[in-house]
Amino acid sequence: MNTPPDSIRAVVWQEGELRLLDQRRLPDAESWLQLGTVADVAAAIRDMVVRGAPAIGIAAAYGVVIAARQRYRENPADWKTALEPDLEQLAAARPTAVNLCWALARMRGLIQCLDGDPVPALTAEAGRIHEEDIAANRRMGELGAAFLDGVEGVLTHCNTGSLATGGFGTALGVIRQAWGEGRIRRVFADETRPWLQGARLTAWELVRDGIPVTLLADAAAAHLMHTGQVQWVIVGSDRIAANGDVANKIGTYGLAVAARHHGVKFMVVAPTSTVDLGTASGADIPIEQRPGEEVLGAGGRRIAAPGAEAWNPAFDITPAELVDVIVTEAGVVERPDRDKLAALMARAAA
Repeated sequence: MNTPPDSIRAVVWQEGELRLLDQRRLPDAESWLQLGTVADVAAAIRDMVVRGAPAIGIAAAYGVVIAARQRYRENPADWKTALEPDLEQLAAARPTAVNLCWALARMRGLIQCLDGDPVPALTAEAGRIHEEDIAANRRMGELGAAFLDGVEGVLTHCNTGSLATGGFGTALGVIRQAWGEGRIRRVFADETRPWLQGARLTAWELVRDGIPVTLLADAAAAHLMHTGQVQWVIVGSDRIAANGDVANKIGTYGLAVAARHHGVKFMVVAPTSTVDLGTASGADIPIEQRPGEEVLGAGGRRIAAPGAEAWNPAFDITPAELVDVIVTEAGVVERPDRDKLAALMARAAA
């Protein structure tokens, strides 16, 4: 068995500064941005410099450190009050990813307990969130890979790797682990319109780490399943509702429908911080609507006919009944439902 390849980190806290690999410029350029204000961090989340639910949460946690440092310098006696608009600005940056609110809630809970300079304690907490995510991803990789013995091919959608997390990845972490263990032979990746995360990011990650990848247009996925070349679809999630409904990158629902029709298994890989027991079902998950220009153009050039309009939801909802297994760092749930997810989260909290 080979060691799973893992050479990429996209979120770095170094000498008191947050540095993000600008994912909008990949694969053409590896460009790093250094962020000095909470407004910079919120903009980076909103504008897709950093993306992927776990990575968004980690970046937001470090954003809290940056904001608290500034507010404490300005007013040591009342920095907590002054910090509230900064926390709200971060929370509003991308509404669908529950990890964002989860990370902010964790940082907020610590803030209430602090006296004096908050920076050391908040920095340590953000670092723990980052390190725990990597450890969780490695555990999910092991648990998910156990389902993939002797698999000819897997298909993934969007990007769920080191670029979308603290490191190693969720769905792509399972693929990394399974590849290292010799459990899968081929990896297919949807291009993932309109931001092309599969083409620009997933393909870049896999090639960078020496894992062969075959790219396909999103519309070709159902035909690929029909040919029998894949036995599993493996995706991540930005929010999992209490009943097991899954919010993920637009196009995921169609994959799940096609997979069920063709007898292909469907796996969702996400940390427990993505499970939102306070959201009853997928119908209650807010779906981010992004600018129509993302659909009407490509590569900075308009491709649609003048006068055409666009509908551009960033996510869709996959019903729980189309999911074969949810993999978390706390364990796996096969054929998820409300009771099974509640039991999983109770074990995770114990």
